[in-house]
Amino acid sequence: MEKNMDQLAVNAIRVLSAEAVEKAKSGHPGLPMGAAPMAYTLWSRVMNHNPKNPAWRNRDRFILSAGHGSMLLYSLLHLFGYNLNMEEIKQFRQWDSQTPGHPEYGHTVGVETTTGPLGQGIANGVGMAMAESKLAAQFNKETYSVIDHYTYVLAGDGCLMEGISAEASSLAGTLGLGKLVVLYDSNDISIEGSTSLAFREDVKKRYEAYGWQVLQVKDGNDIEAIQEALEKAKSEKERPSLIEVVTEIGYGSPAKQGKASAHGEPLGAENLLEAKKFLSWQEEPFILPKEVDQVREATEVEGMKKEAAWEMMLEEYFEKFPEKEKEWEMWFGNTGIKEALEDKSLWNFEKADATRSASGEMINRLAGVLPNLVGGSADLAPSNKTLMKDREDYLPNQFHGSNLRFGVREHAMAAIGNGIALHGGLVPYVATFFVFTDYMKAAMRLSSLMKQPLTYVLTHDSIGVGEDGPTHQPIEHLMALRSLPNMIVFRPADGKETAMGWKLALMERETPVSLVLTRQKLPLYEKTGEEALKGAYILEDAENGKPDILLMATGSEVELVMGAAEILKTKGYQPRVISMPSWELFESQSQEYKDRVMPPEIRKRVAVEAGSTLGWYKYVGLDGKVIGLDHFGASAPAGVLFEKFGLTVDNVVEASLSLF
Repeated sequence: MEKNMDQLAVNAIRVLSAEAVEKAKSGHPGLPMGAAPMAYTLWSRVMNHNPKNPAWRNRDRFILSAGHGSMLLYSLLHLFGYNLNMEEIKQFRQWDSQTPGHPEYGHTVGVETTTGPLGQGIANGVGMAMAESKLAAQFNKETYSVIDHYTYVLAGDGCLMEGISAEASSLAGTLGLGKLVVLYDSNDISIEGSTSLAFREDVKKRYEAYGWQVLQVKDGNDIEAIQEALEKAKSEKERPSLIEVVTEIGYGSPAKQGKASAHGEPLGAENLLEAKKFLSWQEEPFILPKEVDQVREATEVEGMKKEAAWEMMLEEYFEKFPEKEKEWEMWFGNTGIKEALEDKSLWNFEKADATRSASGEMINRLAGVLPNLVGGSADLAPSNKTLMKDREDYLPNQFHGSNLRFGVREHAMAAIGNGIALHGGLVPYVATFFVFTDYMKAAMRLSSLMKQPLTYVLTHDSIGVGEDGPTHQPIEHLMALRSLPNMIVFRPADGKETAMGWKLALMERETPVSLVLTRQKLPLYEKTGEEALKGAYILEDAENGKPDILLMATGSEVELVMGAAEILKTKGYQPRVISMPSWELFESQSQEYKDRVMPPEIRKRVAVEAGSTLGWYKYVGLDGKVIGLDHFGASAPAGVLFEKFGLTVDNVVEASLSLF
């Protein structure tokens, strides 16, 4: 591009972003106006992408971690020919538009991940870079680099203040992810004013300490310097790169640039006119000069050319290595998952054990049939039982490994897992103690929002943790996750139900699954199995088939209601035991099925779960009883805790009898 064309395109991004925010009467013009030169330079001169095929497998990924500056991304998508038309730009932040307030994956073409909660995008980028390196190690051959792309993240001061960015960046430096490049929009402004109010560390030294290459561009308007820094970042193969680009927020608005007021409010009609004058902008609102069509045309031609060359290389690769074509389809086409789901022997389980151990067994079975299964724990693999025994670790210069070592970084782990899932080609899982979903909740929410099939292995699920005490005993966590839209929470009662939980995780390609598992050993029941996929089912029925009371429970507490049922039978009652591993799955069943399991006319009901009672009254009604915990736990052996807190067979029997 000619120099004057570059400037025209950069100003087009600035003006279009400011106009959209002004029309919406809300939004964030400051970042798009200040960061426009670095974003444009990346998209026009450095990044490999094809607007005609946004899903090109070997494209470079771009993440706007500072998602509040979404109009920057929408302006880029429009300018570079991603089928985001001007009418959608005009509808910025409006109902049913393709230009929501923050970028949303699966909603707007070209958006690689949902961002807005600051720092998440950096961690997603780490996950994408990890996925790229793993797939490259798996498929690339000499002269055939069929997986060879970069992940670029544009982040702001706010992203780098968030703890998740520290977690993720530390891991990225440890792993030596050379194809991860973060553009740091360093403008020294946050919503409250100067970043010096709360953010004074030397970011460059911090990232050097993480093991990153750190570069700086002192003038955020210097396109040539930005390109030079990007090329230098690409040439560094052993370390991720942070490029600090010193910018002025709201650049182009004489009244607003460099001020906090440019961050999150429209410029105002008068200031917008002044900005256009400052930028020598002559066009009517939402009209771009014809000259900038050259940007789209050149990018489309170059993008199609690069993808065509890659397709030709891939075809030659498959001809030379025919065994890799089937493998490619298994990894990217999920044929391995389809075959695993059809293998009935894979899901058989005949051992009484803790459900965390049953899950560990399933992980290793799946590792034998799913070569693209990857995952790990936040420094808890021995406790979570998540290590694939016949697989190597994923480590620096050992990117072919499958066991991911996240360290004690729960929040980043979940967001990195999202990035791996978003990248494609791998089947990821992440794990920690159930209580630490508190640390991961923001990323888990985004898994659900983005419909990503990430499996969460969450062990030590109750006061069964025992001596570790209340800090490690989850109480409210089941209800917190159950309240999360598009998250399936599955708390199995034995090994067979655990196997079904893993089957579910593979079946669900647009829903994350949380497997909530015990530390303590549980019995194996004769009638558990496939029925668990309905969410709730009759585990033990009344002897005459006509129950007079319903006993329901999840996980380890199924043992209590089974024991109580036996005692009630000796007293002449007709109990029905319902195992209910997943509320979400049960709610998805037909009303006929739900009424068959829980007949509406049977109002005597008892539910048992070692956690908050919140929500259970939907199933037991006003006439029923819930035995649970609406207080924190304590430090003592698990058996003692269950007895002290009333989670016993005798207490279930007493509660049941009180209903008659």
